[in-house]
Amino acid sequence: MGGAVVAPGLGTPASAEEFINILTGGTSGVYYPLGVALSEIYGKNIAGVRTQVQVTKASVENLNLLQQGKGEIAFALGDSVKAAADGDAEAGFPKKLDKLRAIGAIYPNFVQVVASQDSGIKSFADLKGKSLSVGAPKSGTELNARAIFGALGMSYDDLGKTEYLPFGESVELIKNRQLDATLQSAGLGVASIKDLATSVPITVVAVPAEVAQKLGAPFQAAVIPAGTYEGQKEDVPTLSITNILVTRADVADEQAYQMTSQLFAHLDTMVAAHNAAKAIKPEGAAKGLPIPLHPGAERYYKEKGLL
Repeated sequence: MGGAVVAPGLGTPASAEEFINILTGGTSGVYYPLGVALSEIYGKNIAGVRTQVQVTKASVENLNLLQQGKGEIAFALGDSVKAAADGDAEAGFPKKLDKLRAIGAIYPNFVQVVASQDSGIKSFADLKGKSLSVGAPKSGTELNARAIFGALGMSYDDLGKTEYLPFGESVELIKNRQLDATLQSAGLGVASIKDLATSVPITVVAVPAEVAQKLGAPFQAAVIPAGTYEGQKEDVPTLSITNILVTRADVADEQAYQMTSQLFAHLDTMVAAHNAAKAIKPEGAAKGLPIPLHPGAERYYKEKGLL
């Protein structure tokens, strides 16, 4: 398990309820910088709270930690949240996680398959016989990878080698010519791929539109716009999946209300931390969720006339 970063200069809480542990992901992904921004927002704007940002293996670990009461708010991919609510053992949830409640849908993750130009990989089918990192085992990214391979009638057995590595480590291996490609499910402009694109010539590999049709919600057809990464000259079709901020049922209603309202009141701080946050908007944040809203969050959306 990753370390924790305590936001500086925040007061000591009056009671245990006023501690907010924010569960994120690896430091080279998008969840982490947004979690740090959230910590700053809550620390400055919710009276008497102390915040902490925890580095984790992202979606699946975050949801299990919430169920165990080891966090107050977490970032998670929509399909992982649905799998947790359903108790999908294959996805890392042997039992239904019944304590999960939504704060709201935030921004979409884009499945980003990136290969070194040296590898000769130009299409998804070209991954056959090549080496690919599919993300940490049973992470949200790896569950996305598994779903896409299945929809295309492929499996990891088609690969020359399968690596289960976080974003940063995957990129280092490609730079060192020890890996052909990486599949990362993250916000556009993720630091790890930006770093890779400035180090070696890359190819951003398309995920065929038929995959979105086969998989259905919460997957949607999407595009990685030209120029997202250095050397990417064309739009590249792919999939997107909504990210959700999740809390647990036993977080106090007032705290969940504050966590929701302060997020939307300070979106500028989130955008300053990462461009992916430009897609976070209160309109639509309460719709199409695979788990119930926390009553505190529901109060916020009702006040704003969004429910």
